[in-house]
Amino acid sequence: MTVELNLAVNREAVAERATRLGEPSWMVAKRQDALDLAPTLALPKVEKIKIEGWNFTEGTTELETVTGLSSDIEALIGENRDHMLVTRNGQLVHAQNSEAANGVIFTTLEDALKQHPELVEKYFMTEGVQVNEDRLAALNAALRNGGTFLYVPKGVKLSVPMQAIYTLEQSGAALYHHAIIVADADSELTYIENFVSYGDEAHNVNVVTEVFVEDNAKVLFGGVDTLSKGAITYMNRRGVVKQGAKLEWALGHMNDGHTVTETKTHLVGNDSFSDTKAVTVGRGEQKQNFNVRTDHFGKGSEGFILIHGVQKDSATSIFNGTSMIHHGASKSNGVQTERVLMLSEKARGDANPILLIDEDDVMAGHAASVGRVDELQLYYLMSRGLSRKEAERLVVHGFLQPVVSELAIDSVKERLVQVIEGKVN
Repeated sequence: MTVELNLAVNREAVAERATRLGEPSWMVAKRQDALDLAPTLALPKVEKIKIEGWNFTEGTTELETVTGLSSDIEALIGENRDHMLVTRNGQLVHAQNSEAANGVIFTTLEDALKQHPELVEKYFMTEGVQVNEDRLAALNAALRNGGTFLYVPKGVKLSVPMQAIYTLEQSGAALYHHAIIVADADSELTYIENFVSYGDEAHNVNVVTEVFVEDNAKVLFGGVDTLSKGAITYMNRRGVVKQGAKLEWALGHMNDGHTVTETKTHLVGNDSFSDTKAVTVGRGEQKQNFNVRTDHFGKGSEGFILIHGVQKDSATSIFNGTSMIHHGASKSNGVQTERVLMLSEKARGDANPILLIDEDDVMAGHAASVGRVDELQLYYLMSRGLSRKEAERLVVHGFLQPVVSELAIDSVKERLVQVIEGKVN
């Protein structure tokens, strides 16, 4: 059924902007087709939270130009500026990559479309996220106004992380960001991204990230999202893992606004591996839906999911974990754990572990728990001279520590500890 979206753009405007940016004809056509398709598609399927009233399309896609690095970004970057890409309002303000001599491409998606169009065309919404899978994915393809392209050639093993910071600093704006991360055969890379926005005024952030891990390659993906209370966020991360390859997700979902997050991994190759670890702290009146899914297609594939979430105030979060072992994926192993801690009477958290098995000779398991903070623990800590607030702070850190401590990227651990500390205080 066609749905009226009331978008401020049409086919002609989309084509004009893409042409002005120098995009190839196939991308212009893809944008237009996606715009036509979007009204016919449903929103992402979300359990127990009504997102139909959320205005995912509000805000201008023509973003204001800002230059340089703000003091906030300077503090986030630190002293090491190498292997770093920074965009503000979707526009590049800093790029440094000493690994380029090894054939590594780390640039904006717009620059990649001009300099490496054949590589972008190979990966852009082909095997990963599909244009027609939901309305928000289609809108990302049509209205994209920011993005990143990272490609590591065959056999190249990066010893340092590639880092990116993306900010939205314009109220009443919409950022449609699309990232493509590719580790070619026998390569290794670590990629870390931070999404940041400011202010409580309404704006939209629509992110699609596609990660491709070719045969026997390895990717460590770290992400810490700290979007503001005014941001309505759609975050769709997708991994495609080939023969003998490995993908590890280390994610901190620390937004303050309403959020729909999907992290899905397709283990398409035999002996492929994925490990998804995520933590979140919800507060205020925000509503969040986290959908983590691992699909096993290859024989002997292994997929692990571990999520811990804390809910404060009147926050509501739904955690859906799905391990799907498809027919033909014999000898596979899928394990998941979701745990939710609620700190107040009005907070709500649901954990829904799901196992879908369509093959014999496999291993699978799940565990889930939802509960309120143990008053005896708080009483014990307070009897030692701590205030209730300080006692809750220690309980939260202790609850999230089993996940944070296992993250494979030290800088993500450090950033998460800082953000968690700010949230619980």
